[in-house]
Amino acid sequence: MADPDLAAPSPDWTIDQGWENYTAEEHGVWKTLYERQIKLLENRACDEFVAGMHALPMGPDEIPNFKKLSEVLMKKTGWQVVAVPGLVPDDVFFEHLANRRFPSGNFIRKPHELDYLEEPDVFHDVFGHVPMLMNPVFADYIQAYGVGGLKAQKLGMLKQLARVYWYTVEFGLVRQRNGLRIYGAGIASSYTESLFCTDDPSPNRIRFELERVMRTNYRIDDFQEVYFVLDNLEALLELDRIDFAPIYERIKAQPELQPWDVAPEDEVLHRGTGVYHDAKR
Repeated sequence: MADPDLAAPSPDWTIDQGWENYTAEEHGVWKTLYERQIKLLENRACDEFVAGMHALPMGPDEIPNFKKLSEVLMKKTGWQVVAVPGLVPDDVFFEHLANRRFPSGNFIRKPHELDYLEEPDVFHDVFGHVPMLMNPVFADYIQAYGVGGLKAQKLGMLKQLARVYWYTVEFGLVRQRNGLRIYGAGIASSYTESLFCTDDPSPNRIRFELERVMRTNYRIDDFQEVYFVLDNLEALLELDRIDFAPIYERIKAQPELQPWDVAPEDEVLHRGTGVYHDAKR
């Protein structure tokens, strides 16, 4: 959702990136974040993320120019990156996705905020999200999510659909030939969570099942207590073809699950120790 005190700069909330206004310090923050993250992800990110990163005009020395990114994206998958001042209203967000426009914050975090930022900045949005938009399967999935979001709003089921986005686009893992790999932007743009989600024994790792995910709350203030794992990214295409209306009706009658819950029907790939979050409770 948008900051309620922030006025819409335009009907679709887009603004000029203002690339020429970035300072040397801001480019330096990008460089610090980029260099430590790119090394970490070489053996943790999924193949599609790595391929997308290599194909984009994105490097360590400067914050990427959205126009240059969009030129490459448009040729590959028909997407473009548009600048927004921060979080935008849900309907605006879905409308952009449904039309293959990815809204990205144009600001970058301060040097003292390298490891945690409440609001997504240009590093999270561009480094974390844009490489996956070079993959045709994922690009189609994100557009379908935008269309589905507009429908979910009308049905009053936005919370349930938002959980699908959270546990796939933001914090998703996928099985590949070399083991579990990251494709979610919330992980890919976070040094500490990139380590936690794949290496730490604390969280549960459970095979992705749509209705299970739609019933599961998530954390916004710390590492995730559960990661849902796809067998492959092509499984996302199945979500494009599903009629969500009957699913919404079914899950209305089922209890919500907490992030630490393990349900009897779960296919548990790794049963977490829970040590990390238990120590904080």
